[in-house]
Amino acid sequence: MRQNADTSSLGTGGTENRQPVAAGAPLIIRDVRIHRLRVLENIGELELAWSPGSRLMFQRGGGAFIEIETEDGLTGIGPETDDRFLPVVRECLIGKDAFDVERLSAQIRYYLPAGTYYQQAGCVDIALWDLIGKACGQPLYRLWGSSNRTVTPYAAMVRLSTPEERAEMAVRLKEQNWRAIKLRLHHEDMSEDIRTVRLVREAVGNDMAIMVDANQAQSKGEWQPGVIWDYRRAAETARALQELGCVWLEEPRPRYAFDELARLSAAVEIPIAGGESNADLHEFVQMCEQNTYSILQPECLVMNGITALRKVGVLAELYGKKIVPHNGYGKLAMIAHMHLIASWRHAPYLEVVHDPPVGDYRHFLSIFTEPPLVDDNGLITLPDAPGLGVTIDKDLIVK
Repeated sequence: MRQNADTSSLGTGGTENRQPVAAGAPLIIRDVRIHRLRVLENIGELELAWSPGSRLMFQRGGGAFIEIETEDGLTGIGPETDDRFLPVVRECLIGKDAFDVERLSAQIRYYLPAGTYYQQAGCVDIALWDLIGKACGQPLYRLWGSSNRTVTPYAAMVRLSTPEERAEMAVRLKEQNWRAIKLRLHHEDMSEDIRTVRLVREAVGNDMAIMVDANQAQSKGEWQPGVIWDYRRAAETARALQELGCVWLEEPRPRYAFDELARLSAAVEIPIAGGESNADLHEFVQMCEQNTYSILQPECLVMNGITALRKVGVLAELYGKKIVPHNGYGKLAMIAHMHLIASWRHAPYLEVVHDPPVGDYRHFLSIFTEPPLVDDNGLITLPDAPGLGVTIDKDLIVK
C-alpha cells in the first residue's frame, strides 16, 4: 500500500472550490493512488443469514479508497481496490482523458482479474464518474438527467434471528421513520419463514413495505450455503408472501435457472426479483427476453461499474421492468447507487444494509464528513455537490 507522508494535498472527494473545466477541454489523468483509512471503532459482527458460519464485521472508519487526479489537480474517488492491481490501473489511465470513460472502463475490465464477487474495475469506474461530475460542476444524478434529489431506502436485514425479534425490529424501524424492510428467509422449516413475515406484517400493518430475500443465487451452480429451496418451496412461499402483501420475492432459485424463474414469474402475482450476482450485460438481456424477473437487481461492483449498470437501467425501462440495484457495500458504491436511483423513473427503492445496533448503516458512512442519512420522512436526500457529492474525512487518512 502506498504510504503518504503528508495528507494536506489529498483530494478527499470535496470540490476543493474548483471551477468546472472549459467546454471541450480534456481531463487528463496525472496519477492514481490508493489511500487507507484508520479504524475509529470495531463495533462487532453479525452472522449472515444466507451463509451460516460466515460473519460480517462492522466498523466505524476503516477501509480505503482509490483516488484519480488530473493534471490540474481535480480528484475523483471510488471504493477501495486491491493495491496489487494499482500498477495496471495507472498504466491504463495516466495520460488519458477521463471523459473517455466508456473506453477506459472497458480496457480496465479487460486487464483486471475477474471472478471475485466484487470486481476491481468497478471501483475505478466510479472514481472516473466522480471526476467527470466534478469537472462538469454537477452532481451525478443531474448529469444523468434528473432534478430529483431524494430516494426511498429500505433496511436490508443481515441476521436470520427469530420471527418475534424480526417483528420487534420492524416496529423499531417504523418508529425511526423507515418505510420498508427486507427480511431473510432461511429457516429449515418453510412455516417459520412464513411466520416471520406474518408477525412483521401484524406488527407494522400496512405502514411499511416488506421485501423478502431467499438468497438462492449465491453460487453459480445448484449448491447453496445454508437451506436450499426447490421449485415447489419457491412457488409455495411466493403464494404465501403474495397473500401477505409483500413487494417482492428475491432470488428464490439458482442464479442461472432462468427457465424455472420465468415459469415461477408467470405462475404467481408477486414480483420475482434478482440479478445481484450476474456480472454481464448479456445475462440481463436474456433475463428480460425470458421474463425471468419483474425487478432487476444488478450491482455496480459486480458489473464492473456504473457505466455498465446504467445500460441495465435502459434495458429495464425498454422491457417495462423495475430496477432496484443490489447494495452489499455501504460506502462509496452505495452513494453511486443513490445517484443512479435518483436519475431513474423506474427505480423505487435504495437498498441499505441496516440491522441495528451492530449492523447500523451509519457505521459504513462514518468515513464521510456529512453523510446522507435517512430523514424524518424516511427518505435520503442526495448531496448537491458535484460528482458523488461526498467528502472523505481527511483525519481518517493514514499518513
